[in-house]
Amino acid sequence: MKEGSFSDRQWRRLEGWIDPFQDTDREVLPANAWRFILYFASQAKGPFILLLIVGGLSGAVDAALYWSVGWLIDLLDKTSPQALLADHWPELVALMALLLVVRSVVMIGGAIVEQQMVVPGFFSMVRWQAFRRVIEQPYDFYQNDFAGRIATKIMQGGEAVGDFIVNVLQTMWAFLTFMILTTTILITVDPLMGVVVTVWFILYGAIVYFLLPEMRRAGRAVADERSIFNGRLVDAFTNIMAVKLFDSGRREHAYVRDGLERFLVAVVRLTRSVTLVRSAIAILNGFMMGSVAAICIYKWTGGGISTGAIAASLGLVFRLNQMSGWIMFNISGLIRNYATVQDATRTISVRPAIRDAADAVVMPRAKGDIRFENVSFHYGKGGGVIENLNLHVRPGERVALIGPSGAGKTTIVNLALRLFDVEQGRILIDGHDLRSVTQGSLRAQFGVVSQEAMLMHRSIRDNIGYGREGATQAEIEEAAERAAAHEFIVDVSDPKDRRGYDAHVGERGVKLSGGQRQRVAIARMMLKDAPILILDEATSALDSEVEAAIQDNLYRMMEGKTVIAIAHRLSTIAALDRLIVLDDGKIVEEGTHEALIARDGLYAQLWKRQSGGFLADRLAAE
Repeated sequence: MKEGSFSDRQWRRLEGWIDPFQDTDREVLPANAWRFILYFASQAKGPFILLLIVGGLSGAVDAALYWSVGWLIDLLDKTSPQALLADHWPELVALMALLLVVRSVVMIGGAIVEQQMVVPGFFSMVRWQAFRRVIEQPYDFYQNDFAGRIATKIMQGGEAVGDFIVNVLQTMWAFLTFMILTTTILITVDPLMGVVVTVWFILYGAIVYFLLPEMRRAGRAVADERSIFNGRLVDAFTNIMAVKLFDSGRREHAYVRDGLERFLVAVVRLTRSVTLVRSAIAILNGFMMGSVAAICIYKWTGGGISTGAIAASLGLVFRLNQMSGWIMFNISGLIRNYATVQDATRTISVRPAIRDAADAVVMPRAKGDIRFENVSFHYGKGGGVIENLNLHVRPGERVALIGPSGAGKTTIVNLALRLFDVEQGRILIDGHDLRSVTQGSLRAQFGVVSQEAMLMHRSIRDNIGYGREGATQAEIEEAAERAAAHEFIVDVSDPKDRRGYDAHVGERGVKLSGGQRQRVAIARMMLKDAPILILDEATSALDSEVEAAIQDNLYRMMEGKTVIAIAHRLSTIAALDRLIVLDDGKIVEEGTHEALIARDGLYAQLWKRQSGGFLADRLAAE
C-alpha cells in the first residue's frame, strides 16, 4: 500500500481513533482491578460501543444462519423445483444476502474495530499512562523491585486490560446473544427443548461460579510467579559480569531454577483446574445434545416436527457445544487477564511516597545556599543514619563530606536531592524548603557525578545530551573535550557499526571501560552547567593521567558554584574550602585540611591510613 494514498489515509484514520498518548489529570491509577479496567474503557467509549454492537450482531447472524438452514430444508421438502425460484426468490435472495453481505460486513467490521481502532491505540494508551505514573515514583520504589519486573507489569497490564474488554464486548456478548436467540428458537419448535437449553445454561453458569474461582486464583499465582521468574532472568543478564566472575559454582542456575520451579508449580495448578472445568463442560454438553436429539426423534415419530426444524435444532445445539468450549477458554483467558491486571495494579497503582505539594513552585536558578536544620533520617527505622544534623553550605563554597562507610555521606546528598524526604527537620536551598518547590526544578539545580556512572543503552550523544535538552552537537562535543572524552569517543563503534557519538554504549554503559563511562558522565554534568555540583567519587574510576587531564577543567567548572564532594581518596578533596567529617550520622569535625590534621582527630587518622602512616605503624608494632 502506497504511503499517503487514499486507502493508507483511511487506515491511519482508523488506527488513530484512540490517541495512544492521551491522559487524564488523575495522579494515581485505580488500585481495584475492575475500576482500573473501567477507568481505561471510559477513555475509549466509541470503539467499545461499536464492539458491543458488532458482538451482538455476530451472535444474531450465527443463530439466523442455523435457523435459515432448517427453513431451507422445509422449503425444499414442500416446494417443487419449478416453483422454488418463481415463488420464493425474495427469501432466497435474502438468505444469500445474509451469507454473502451481512455476515461478511459483521465479521469485517468486528476485525476492523478490534484490530485497527482498539489494539494499536488502546493497548499503548494504557501502557503510556502506566509508565507516566510509575516514572514519578521515588528512588526507593526502584530499590525495592526488579527493573525488568516493573517493565513487565506495564507491558502485560496494557495488553491484559485490552484483551479483557475486547473479550467481554465481542466474544462473551456474541455468545450471550446467540444463547438467547437459540433458546427462543428452540422454544418455538418445542418448549421442552427450551427447558433443556435453559437448564444447560444454568448448570454451565454453576460450573463457572464454582470451578472458575480456583482457575482465577491459579491464574493470579501464575502471573505473580511469571513476573518473579522474569525479574530473576533480567537480574542475571543485567549483572552478567558479576555472574561470570563469581558464579563458578553455578549458583545463578539454582537461583533461576528455583524461580522456574515455582512458576511451574503455579502453571500445574492452573492446568489441573482447566482440565477439571473442561471435563465438566464435556459431560454437561453430552447430556444437552443427547436430550435435544431424543426430543427431536420422539417428536418426528409422532409427526410433530419437520425435518428442517430437526436440522435447525440439532445445528443450534451442536453449535452451542462448540461455542461452550471456546467460551470456557475465553472465560479462562478473562480470568488470566483479570489476574494479570490485579497483579499489575500492585505496582502501577501506587501513590508516590514523595510528591510535589499542591502549591509547589518552580525554583529559579539557585545561588547555592544550602541549609540542613535539625535533620533526622532513619530510612523508616527507629534510629541511626542521620540524627539532628545542622549544616550550612554557603553559595560558592566547596565542601567535602568525609567519614567511614555508613557515616551518612551519601544519605545527606540523597536528602538534598529529595530522593528521600527528611523524617524530622528541614532542608533549605536559597531559603526554599525542598518540599515547597517542584522536584523537577529542584533537581535542575544539581549536576551529579557518582562513583557508578549512570549511562543508558543509547548513543554517546544521547547520554551526554541528557544533561541539557536541545543541546547542539557542537555543545556536546565541547563538553566531551572538557571531560577528556572526545578522543576515545571518535574511535568507539558498536555491533551495528554505529561509530563515534552515534555508537550505543550497552546497558548501563557496559561497552565502555569504567574510566570511559565516568568521563561521559562528567561531560554530561559539564553540559548541564548546574549551580550546585555533587561529586560522589567522581574521579575514582580514572587513572592518574586522565584525572590530571580533566582536573583543570573540573576546577574551572567549580568556579562560582556550590560544590559538595564525597571521596574516600582524601588527596582529591584536601584542597577544598571546608572538610566536614561525619561519623554515625553526626558532624564530628570540620575545617580545612591543615586545621584537621593539626587537631589529630578522626580525619587525621583517616589521612594517616591513606598516606602510609597506618601501615607503617602496624609494621613497627610487628
